[in-house]
Amino acid sequence: MDYRYQLAPYSGKGSRLVCPNCGKRELVPYIDSQTGEIIDETCGKCNRLSHCGYHLTPSQFFQENPGARPQGDSWREYPTSLRNNQKPKKKLPLKPKVGGTICQLPQDLVQRSFTRAQDSNFVRFLETILDPLIVEGLIDLYKIGGTKAGESIFYEIDREGRYRGGKIIQFNPVTGKRIKKNDGNDVNWLHSVLERPKYLPNDWQMKQCVFGEHLLDMYPDRTVCLVESEKSAIICTGFMPEFVWVATGGKSQLGEKLNVLKGREVVAFPDIDAVEYWKTYFSTFEGADINVEDLYEGQATEEDIKNQIDPADWFIREAQAVHSCPPCPLRPPESGVDKFMISAIWEDGHIARQDP
Repeated sequence: MDYRYQLAPYSGKGSRLVCPNCGKRELVPYIDSQTGEIIDETCGKCNRLSHCGYHLTPSQFFQENPGARPQGDSWREYPTSLRNNQKPKKKLPLKPKVGGTICQLPQDLVQRSFTRAQDSNFVRFLETILDPLIVEGLIDLYKIGGTKAGESIFYEIDREGRYRGGKIIQFNPVTGKRIKKNDGNDVNWLHSVLERPKYLPNDWQMKQCVFGEHLLDMYPDRTVCLVESEKSAIICTGFMPEFVWVATGGKSQLGEKLNVLKGREVVAFPDIDAVEYWKTYFSTFEGADINVEDLYEGQATEEDIKNQIDPADWFIREAQAVHSCPPCPLRPPESGVDKFMISAIWEDGHIARQDP
């Protein structure tokens, strides 16, 4: 069913507005699909779901601003909105549709980025917590790229091996935490920094998929573990390679792209601030049978909650505490999996090299 008002698709930094609540350029505006115009610069949803949570729907906006409602619109009314700052409409450029075609990143640029992965800050951090040979395997397994500035590029590769997008993130090589840029953002996308039409056609559009989707057919019999961030998927694979670790890309970045998990045994490990959100969401999700595991129940400290730790943080700490492989709810307690078993699992073909 097509809805008149929809969240604007991502088409570069210009498609995101400043959130009226937190002041960050993370607001995804609602657009009128009939005109291509945004409803208002305050009408949208902030991407910073955990830190901000601002969400002003079209219904809420029109409730307080009835004069702004288009003629003939029959949008259902909801309670009063959070804001009442009506501003002039601003046209949001729409990209031409690509007739269902999945756009791919240029392979020559992707290949070039592989040569810089080893020098990225994220890989430097990995080498402080994992054996260098395992780190090398992780780079190859997830096809991690790098930039001249030491940033990491996490490619979203689908089951057909198509490189649909590349998320660019800079990390602190000591702590492994993201480093925010001058504009307050800590994420960029490869397609948004490439010149057009030099590298990409003007009608190029990104259609996201699950990070690590290309691993599903490589290991069809393994339990799939779903996490939020690419970082968590990679680090957890380093410790527990007997599972297939994939990532949504964010707390609320769920939806139909998870349908590729249908028919698989899937266990989800959300960040500490998303446990209840994911439990509620996946209790009615019909695309796949996904069980949510609360790693932190009864064990998280106030500091953990304040720092909003993720599965990678949790498993790293557990591993360092026991100087071995961290305990995992999916393993039987008597399994006795340790560092030697990890090496054996990796040597058993988990990192078999494959051409991209």
